[in-house]
Amino acid sequence: MKKKWATVLIATLLVVSFSVIAATAAGSPGSEDDPVVTKSYVDDKIASLSQGGTSAATYKAISVEAGQTLLGKEGTEIILRSGEATALDNGTNGISDVTAGTDLWSGNAVAANHLLLVPREDGRGIKAKTIIWVMVRGGYTIQ
Repeated sequence: MKKKWATVLIATLLVVSFSVIAATAAGSPGSEDDPVVTKSYVDDKIASLSQGGTSAATYKAISVEAGQTLLGKEGTEIILRSGEATALDNGTNGISDVTAGTDLWSGNAVAANHLLLVPREDGRGIKAKTIIWVMVRGGYTIQ
């Protein structure tokens, strides 16, 4: 009888010990070891990406006058919707035309409805030959 109780006690202690070890290894809530996050945390992070009251996750329609340039910041996406524009490179690398899978160099025509990606804030963007309308997501300056 004593052997039976001793066996049950040892088995119970082992189960409890392994449970404590497993819980400790899982990490504390919210740490890098526990990547589960709440909706409010995600909403706060998205709100922190806001640029000028517009979420960075949305496109903004803007007009650019003929002769002006739109220079993108790092990660900016540009879609030419109407008008004629040419690409501006940084002298070393082109602007990525993601739709065509190519780089556009200064002077290359920008095709309508193609997604352009500015990888760095280093002078890349587009120059309007006529009045253009573009959709932009991310930071930019117009000169």
